Amino acid sequence: MSNEAALIEAAKKGSATAFANLVHGYREGLLRFLVTRSSSYADAEDALQDTLINAYRYLHSYDSRWRFSTWLYRIAINNAARLRSADTVELGDLRDDESDPLAYCIAASDRENLWQCARRQLSDEVYTAMWLRYVEDMSVNDISAVLERSASWTKVNLMRGRKTLDAELNKDATDDKSKAYG
Repeated sequence: MSNEAALIEAAKKGSATAFANLVHGYREGLLRFLVTRSSSYADAEDALQDTLINAYRYLHSYDSRWRFSTWLYRIAINNAARLRSADTVELGDLRDDESDPLAYCIAASDRENLWQCARRQLSDEVYTAMWLRYVEDMSVNDISAVLERSASWTKVNLMRGRKTLDAELNKDATDDKSKAYG
């Protein structure tokens, strides 16, 4: 039995110390993930706290066929979705000079990073799949479990997400070259 499995069993039996040791290694990654899905750092911290509370409360429902991290990220996604539903910004809410989210994102590149741009360009599920793959280094199967989608869906949408971002970034570079030679 692995150390993680032993901690899960002890936590299921009521050991708060075992649970704290179990989730300690996941806190930083979960917070980093939640920051990209929340309107503020404070909201991300709230979502993290809710995630850990829910994980402790519902630990009895954890199925050991899945990785523990997959189960935690599923809870985090649900908590972030509840927070975001009140904070969702529609394209119509952007100022006129921000009506093209990619153009705005690129123009504000000093203030924003690639993941914030991706957040605006991709659907929630595709963004989440890409984040879990390229930041959290999860396997396609684990991502599929977190998102409750098939492995095929995950592979296709990872590819589509990469192509979308690549096309948008190359479009900007092409536009810059046209302006220089035009």
